[in-house]
Amino acid sequence: MNYNQKGKEENTFDAIVVGSGISGGYAAMELTTKGYKTIVLERGRMVKHGDYPTANMDPWDLPNQGAVTQEEIAQHYFKQNRLSWWVGEDHKHFINKDDEYPYDEVNRFDWIRGHHVGGRSLMWGRHCYRWSDIDFEANMKEGIAVDWPIRYKDIQPWYDYVETFVGVSGQKEGLKQVPDGKFLPAFPLNCAEQHMREAVMKAYPERVVTPGRIANLSKYDPKVHLGLRGQCQTRARCVRGCPYGAYFSSNSATLPVADATGNLTVRPNSVVSEIVYDKKTGKATGVRMKDALTGVEEEYFAKIIFCNASTVGTTAILLNSRSEDHPDGLGNSSGELGHNMMDHHYGMGAAGTLPGFEDTYYQGRKPGGFYIPRFRNIDDATRRKDYVRGFGYQGGAHRAKNVPEGVVGADLKDHIFKPGPYQIRITCFGELLPYHDNKMYLNFEKKDKNGMPIIVFDAKLRENEAKMRIDGVQCAVEMLEAAGCTDITSYNSATAPGACIHEMGTARMGRDPKSSVLNKWNQMHEVPNVFVTDGACMTSAGTQNPSITYMALTARAVDYAHKQIQAGKL
Repeated sequence: MNYNQKGKEENTFDAIVVGSGISGGYAAMELTTKGYKTIVLERGRMVKHGDYPTANMDPWDLPNQGAVTQEEIAQHYFKQNRLSWWVGEDHKHFINKDDEYPYDEVNRFDWIRGHHVGGRSLMWGRHCYRWSDIDFEANMKEGIAVDWPIRYKDIQPWYDYVETFVGVSGQKEGLKQVPDGKFLPAFPLNCAEQHMREAVMKAYPERVVTPGRIANLSKYDPKVHLGLRGQCQTRARCVRGCPYGAYFSSNSATLPVADATGNLTVRPNSVVSEIVYDKKTGKATGVRMKDALTGVEEEYFAKIIFCNASTVGTTAILLNSRSEDHPDGLGNSSGELGHNMMDHHYGMGAAGTLPGFEDTYYQGRKPGGFYIPRFRNIDDATRRKDYVRGFGYQGGAHRAKNVPEGVVGADLKDHIFKPGPYQIRITCFGELLPYHDNKMYLNFEKKDKNGMPIIVFDAKLRENEAKMRIDGVQCAVEMLEAAGCTDITSYNSATAPGACIHEMGTARMGRDPKSSVLNKWNQMHEVPNVFVTDGACMTSAGTQNPSITYMALTARAVDYAHKQIQAGKL
């Protein structure tokens, strides 16, 4: 991968991609394989596949058995550690330090970030679920926000396309709310999870416990899964980076394929501040950026620009791209840029102990457990009167530790090797509606270390989410009871937006330029050579993990841009 820092001629490419995460890596691969000389501008440091220093460490190899000290938390991770499980010694090198990347909050927002090549594609949960027309039609049918400009038939072939390359392990269930995809063999349910599936299906036929659909290669095909990839070793250390390339990431898959074309340049430590607009042509000419290490400012030029800096990062750049024709940010005549901030809300669920099965165990550490797709408000029979939309669940079953309190010495060693009963946990993920008043904006009077205006968040859960949460917890308890669990506990601790790390919206797609930023091709209504295909483009949030949809939209948008260029229209 080349590092380019020269004059205007060398700073001119066919395409610019801002950001190297899930969608940015995919944009880079699609553009370069179509012959476009492409530069990827990544604000963070270089990380190449294999730069995973803790990937092979055992718990006893890590300081404090992987726990970060309270002193370090207080100094560097005081916001991101609101998710108490998130910051660990095994992957803190992929997590931004809050004191170095400040932001402000009118209402609490848990912004979970990692600035490096590959972004959060190195740390994501890897769950991949298709959307259906239940999602794409919801806004229109309920009179909420604006209508999606696409339907399932528009994106279905692109789901096929990206799932084949990504490698999604899963089980077909024939459910209309989460259409089946191009699956590799599923990582099977263990005996306790299979028991739960059967018991729940008997008691509640509309609730389906299925193996999680995850981007881990249960089976490797070198002709399909290109890049630097191999089969999953079921080590469950994915968050550290996988030296086998067994799960999909920009570093192991899309960027290596793009690099092999000879058309890719990756420039790390490149903080993009704005997109440069040409009033005469009505198009963007390129981007302005600052080298994070030297402070040198440069411009890069291209025919087309793909914005993939994440929901918040992309919209911050667009809001900062002000000109005479775009005084409130690039392509923001609708006034919607920065608004309609969404995430999934969680912090709710249940857990219980499953009697029996003490004579069984399992081998390896599966990279995912089970998934229970949405079963509320999907048809007239499942319609709720107290709230709209719905929720899904992720969870799993495992043998618990079997160490009584106060046991030490030889007795402790004996107990450690005797597994306890199975425990089942269920975590609920709910849909957050696209409220116009949930937003982010820039404080131009306050700058960060790179001279960028400080981002301010003002978003919160509201009445619909509160009612949904009560039902989500109750349904989780019901399913554990149906499975025969004992000692059932439940929780409902409302999280702030951002905590689920599925932030979406802020530059939404729509049919009307007066109420949306992008058209049905992820193309800016007002600046036709600028595309946004990361989470900022989303018009509603669904209940499904969104990354596979970002990738499908990205591949579709690149294909469209390519055809427009070939036809001389772009």
